[in-house]
Amino acid sequence: MPTKVITENDLEIITPKLFKVILLNDDYTTFDFVIEILRSVFHKSEEEAINITLKVDREGSAVVGVYPYEIAQMKVDKTHSLARTAGYPLRARIEEV
Repeated sequence: MPTKVITENDLEIITPKLFKVILLNDDYTTFDFVIEILRSVFHKSEEEAINITLKVDREGSAVVGVYPYEIAQMKVDKTHSLARTAGYPLRARIEEV
């Protein structure tokens, strides 16, 4: 049986498609809760979380991270779950980059 040597040129690197997670503004979710979501789910610093929260408030939405699809969807689901448990209508969505 012949042996095939695989070289670096033979390797095909497949990079996953990336998706933006976008946080949407509403009139009921508190700034403190949004900041906590950004810190706990998206691992943002206090300063980043405050700046993103202000952008969502002023502009209606903001990108909070870019991830492969499965991770982006998990973060959206976690955000929705925590918001519903706390009684807030906070919403997030994903959009392909």
